[in-house]
Amino acid sequence: MSHDEKTGMRAALVVALLLSCAAAMAAEVDGGRIIAADKEPQNWLSHGRTYGEQRFSPLAKITTANVGQLGLAWSHDIASRTARGVEATPIVVDGVMYTTGAWSHVLALDARTGKLLWEFDPQISGASGAKGCCDVVNRGVAVWAGKVYVGAFDGRLIALDAKTGKKVWEALTVDQSQDYTISGAPRVVKGKVIVGNGGADFGVRGYVSAYDAETGTMTWRFYTVPGNPKDGFE
Repeated sequence: MSHDEKTGMRAALVVALLLSCAAAMAAEVDGGRIIAADKEPQNWLSHGRTYGEQRFSPLAKITTANVGQLGLAWSHDIASRTARGVEATPIVVDGVMYTTGAWSHVLALDARTGKLLWEFDPQISGASGAKGCCDVVNRGVAVWAGKVYVGAFDGRLIALDAKTGKKVWEALTVDQSQDYTISGAPRVVKGKVIVGNGGADFGVRGYVSAYDAETGTMTWRFYTVPGNPKDGFE
């Protein structure tokens, strides 16, 4: 083997190693990163960007002087069973954008090019759409420790592998015989996925639940309104 061939092989191995390391670290979000989110303004690690939920980006490249020069860099058609109701705040982690469409459809895109990396359809029954007050929208996902979490419209909390989009676990968070839905984005705090629900418009009782981010086991539930006084507290 010539010197040039050996050099080329070494370079290829180095590149492969770097790519492997980058893939292994993909979506490794934790509380420390979210707390220090201002140190990596190119990312949007949580629904409100930080735990302060200010939804403010400190990026400064777009100014009053150049905003008029902006143009379309790329677009992606979010395939779904309905063409309306895209309300998600995308999460961006290390060059990958995670977002949702109607019916809790989840996508991972290359943030620079818009290339689809993977997508996940939770296969929600169309009949559940009648339970929604305001269409079958979804407002986004949470990303934590290599997983993507989505609150599905039919009341399931689903964890996906951030690199492949394959389902890791799911937990049913509501009584599906009642008019519960989920459209809000989960939050993750100290290894617990926090999720609420909708349905108060139709008389169901609201609550917030926490699930172990690794296993999907429910760890606590807090009711936001009291139940029947005759039954006592839960």
